Amino acid sequence: MDSPRVVLWGAVLVVAALMASATCTSPSTGPTGDFEVAEASILELQAALEDGRATSAVLVDRYLARIEAYDRLGPALNTIIRLNPLARRQAEALDAERAAGTVRGPLHGIPVLMKDNYDMDWMPTTGSSLALAGLRPGDNAYQVARLLDAGAVILGKTNLHELAAGITTISSLGGQTRNPYDPRRNPGGSSGGTGAAVAASFAAVAWGSDTCGSIRIPASVHNLFGLRPTKGLSSIDGILPLSHTQDTGGPLARSVTDLAIALDATVGRDPADPATAILDGRQTPAFREALDANALEGAKIGALETWVSGSGTAGSVTGVIRDALSEMEAAGATVVDVEIPDLTGLLANTGMIDFDFKFDLADYLAAVPDGPVRSLGEIIEAGLHHEALDGTFRRRNARESRDTPELAETLERRRALTAAVVELLDREDLDALAYPTMRQETALIGAAPTGSTCFLSAHTGLPALSIPAGFTGSGLPVGLELLGRPLDDARLAALAFAHESAAPKRRAPLRTPPLVNGAPPPPVQIATDPRNDDRVTAVLGVDLPTGRLSYRITLSGTDSADVHGVALRRTSDEEGPVVVLRLGGPGEANPQGTVPLSTRLLRNILDGNLELVTSTSAGIDRRRLSPSTRP
Repeated sequence: MDSPRVVLWGAVLVVAALMASATCTSPSTGPTGDFEVAEASILELQAALEDGRATSAVLVDRYLARIEAYDRLGPALNTIIRLNPLARRQAEALDAERAAGTVRGPLHGIPVLMKDNYDMDWMPTTGSSLALAGLRPGDNAYQVARLLDAGAVILGKTNLHELAAGITTISSLGGQTRNPYDPRRNPGGSSGGTGAAVAASFAAVAWGSDTCGSIRIPASVHNLFGLRPTKGLSSIDGILPLSHTQDTGGPLARSVTDLAIALDATVGRDPADPATAILDGRQTPAFREALDANALEGAKIGALETWVSGSGTAGSVTGVIRDALSEMEAAGATVVDVEIPDLTGLLANTGMIDFDFKFDLADYLAAVPDGPVRSLGEIIEAGLHHEALDGTFRRRNARESRDTPELAETLERRRALTAAVVELLDREDLDALAYPTMRQETALIGAAPTGSTCFLSAHTGLPALSIPAGFTGSGLPVGLELLGRPLDDARLAALAFAHESAAPKRRAPLRTPPLVNGAPPPPVQIATDPRNDDRVTAVLGVDLPTGRLSYRITLSGTDSADVHGVALRRTSDEEGPVVVLRLGGPGEANPQGTVPLSTRLLRNILDGNLELVTSTSAGIDRRRLSPSTRP
């Protein structure tokens, strides 16, 4: 697609080469050199570019330094499949344009990342499958082309659940991606690499795809905003398919404004994607223009009671959801509990992935010259896929025909489901339905994730936006999903913006802090309450990237036989103080070591909500802990 865009980039690079000596600098001699990209918004990045505190090339270097520090090292998030070897040259070209007086828009010079199922004509598209490692598409995906036109710099490609066929982000080419809020846990999927990368500030914003939750689930578990757009609002041309009937593509972002800027650059009519004909005769939604801090005033939100139950193991998530809905009420909305009669029955047998995948993949592969494989069957036969996908791939490959009576029945069931949802929205005069994006905390890696509500939007084609609702008691993010009528996408963004303005929930993961001189910061030293006596001496430090506490406790003047134990006690819970971590036992007068901290304990110790407790024959000694520097 779009050879003119390839020519355009060639011309830009020539201009950059002619102007580089005047406009582009190396990392060591760049502008002030102290601009912090962690958690920086697109508007903040643009301001730094405009006033000379940074260049696009410097931003590229800053993000690449964070990737180097945290993607394979530290928490080892494993989000990146491949870096773009042209990223810095492209950034320098855009710096040259800026110096010459041309700024294309809010994404000019902004580093972004793409899920590795988006085609780029200068990099492989692998779907994170070893079977497709050498696949080289001939042109750019529609959304990639739009981003290049907008002046974005593509840093590289992110890992995904192999061929987008799952929600835990494990693959034969990329391995297992980890969640920066707790690297022991699932990053969601299939756009888990995208979600983890944005949460860890590896780019300003990044693109994923959503066939059934693959944008919204990673957004939910990474404290991000992610929209599954109305089917047809964003083109899927050039996205490695899972199901053309359900596939959508779009950004994940740390703020609604960033999301809106990214959407405005990439949605719209595309003749190569017939689904975008939904926009014929209509004005394409303008997301940033629609943002309104007062949008919740007079709005009516329907809490889908079936999925907002406070009982059972979903209670910890539901409590966060109910609190977020209360915040919306405080901002002027009316929230009512609603039901869709026989929702479980309506949702049954409405998915299209099993019908589409084998055949859509074959069509895609047939259009790529000299591809390494031509079908799902060849991938299975070659044995170059992850074992976690083997059963799914074999089951879907066994389907002999797409067009069957079963397909016709499924399409009819989808129409009935859509009609029931729209009827509810109309009958109750709702601006949106609300429910958890995931009804359970994200699972530990290796355990089966449960609680997804992705089907309601994916099987109706209606837009759904996952927004940060808050955190569970374990310190894990929770997403609240807002679902609306067809092409009400910008209205959903406006509601999310109003909630974000009234009750911001964004909290950066502690495991990926800002770099210090291009490297991870030194351990945070933890001090104890000063006392007149020096009977207890404690040297404690927390390494944030690895989440480990190192400690050395000295009980001076105490015989080891008189020592009962040394522990950390939490002081902040409503239930009252409780011991949370043993550091030493009977007879240990000088306990020392290194221990991993859970997400909750890491937050506790940095918030000053832990005490060091020593028990000896002389009694109990308690000393509050506090970080010497607050990250």
